[in-house]
Amino acid sequence: MRGLDWHLECLACGATRSADGLPAVCECGQPWLVRYPSRNPGLHARAGIMQRQGMWRFRELLPIAPGEDPVTLGEGDTPLLAIPRTGTRIGLPGLLLKDESANPTGSFKARGLSAAITRATAAGAERFTLPTAGNAGVAAAAYAARAGVTVRVFAPESTPRTLLAQIVSYGGDLVLLRGHIGDCGKASRAWAAESGACDLSTLREPYRIEGKKTLGLELALQLSWELPNAILYPAGGGTGLIGMWKAFVELLALGWVEGTLPRLYAVQSTGCAPVVRAVREGRDRCEPWTDPWTVASGLRVPAPLGDRLMLRAIAETGGGAEAVDDADLQAAATSLMLEEGVDCSPEGGATIAAAAELVRRGVLHEGETVVAFNTGAGWLYRNPGDLLRGP
Repeated sequence: MRGLDWHLECLACGATRSADGLPAVCECGQPWLVRYPSRNPGLHARAGIMQRQGMWRFRELLPIAPGEDPVTLGEGDTPLLAIPRTGTRIGLPGLLLKDESANPTGSFKARGLSAAITRATAAGAERFTLPTAGNAGVAAAAYAARAGVTVRVFAPESTPRTLLAQIVSYGGDLVLLRGHIGDCGKASRAWAAESGACDLSTLREPYRIEGKKTLGLELALQLSWELPNAILYPAGGGTGLIGMWKAFVELLALGWVEGTLPRLYAVQSTGCAPVVRAVREGRDRCEPWTDPWTVASGLRVPAPLGDRLMLRAIAETGGGAEAVDDADLQAAATSLMLEEGVDCSPEGGATIAAAAELVRRGVLHEGETVVAFNTGAGWLYRNPGDLLRGP
């Protein structure tokens, strides 16, 4: 771990520390962000990225040292799709969809867990634990298997069964609990304290953000190093939203892109919308959501640790937050499958439903470059045989 050319910074209290060891959260309880003060890759490095593949093509901007090999399954390089029929129907004919279901484990979680397990195993970790709403557990189990280490996954009993089956299939030690992901988080942290396992919970280590940062880096690359006007992102824990904000700030500072930051919109379900409520009330923190429920299990996060960072990202980019009900997000996901052939998760459907509402309110406009995210594969949420049952 010697010689790492990055350090960690807490935006809440301003503290800094080295990246040595297995960093968790700052002493103030808030997440660490990775900083690279000695790196200044020029435009020649940007050109070199085109010669590589996958998420780790951006290694000059990621926490990996020269000569290190990441724990990878080929994550990244997911398609940025034009969806003209859906876009025209809702009043955004140029709407683009970043389809993260093309990742190795079927969701955007592959990016963050590849980065987190890469760094933790480099620091000597052999056991891991995390709570999950589903997709993070699948990715953690897959990347743990890839690294030759073990992971215990705590999940709510209400998690879609196919997601749970995938966790077990990859060799994850699955523990089911009553309650929501916050309850699973408490159990996971208790297990980490008891066993010494490395805690991979959202924002309780600094590197899942760096993996999710590649969402923004890829968007810039796929748009020929121009930034979109607006991004709609389904926000549970919010790591991807924070990661993209960090990516765009870094790209602007390096001179790899020009212009203004994209407006970031957090999309949630009306059954669990702590970020939306905080934005509407002008708060800089979220109040925990009582009795969270939504079919979009990735949005069922009642008290996100990264609330301050999400709200700061939204405010600094001039974005916002929108909640849609389960009926609308499910209908949008189904329409996207039928109109465009994209196997859309409920969370992805939420971004399309939110886009339609923001167009109706005049927040999004025809002619803008707007990107919505489908963060996972719809098949992971469906039980086998559900659509094949007879009348």
